[in-house]
Amino acid sequence: MQSVLLDTPDGITARLGWDPKLPEHDRKRQLAKELVAARLGVEPTDVRVEREAPGTFGFHTQLIAEVAGQEVPLKIRNASFRAATVVALVDPAAQLGIDLRDAHPDDNELHVMQRHSHLFATDEGDLPKLLAHWTRVQAVRDADGRGARVAADHVRLDSPLAKGWIPDRKVQYRLVDVSRDSWIITLAYAPAPA
Repeated sequence: MQSVLLDTPDGITARLGWDPKLPEHDRKRQLAKELVAARLGVEPTDVRVEREAPGTFGFHTQLIAEVAGQEVPLKIRNASFRAATVVALVDPAAQLGIDLRDAHPDDNELHVMQRHSHLFATDEGDLPKLLAHWTRVQAVRDADGRGARVAADHVRLDSPLAKGWIPDRKVQYRLVDVSRDSWIITLAYAPAPA
């Protein structure tokens, strides 16, 4: 699998990997092992990455890492789209959401974006603007933790697209574009309280 380190804000480390022959789950684990090993200064073979046990039906499990039988105190977040995967590490008290998608969406993806974005009604021809808006909305939904249970049009973004929030929560997420090659990658994060 080919992978690259992404240029992320302080406190967040992320890699983008792609390999159409490698299953998504294997890409996630391999990238997580590389990131944890680099952060802790150990060999990737010393890192074990598993999924946490689901708490209830419908619970979206996250990856957890262990080294020498001890759980590593880092939050591992990930997103995949087709043959690409982004995995990020962050302090466990921080909130992080990731959105990953192709810079050239197919008709089906574009239709979903247009149907659920208020921008389409006002600016039908500006694909880069629609993509920037949509990826930030999705990253905020991911960071919030409720995902699809929050309607996309409930997410609010400031005009420079640097902050996002959901009105029923007090958290405001910083938004950063870490896109690479033909992949649009957006992070929404709220640092751990000081």
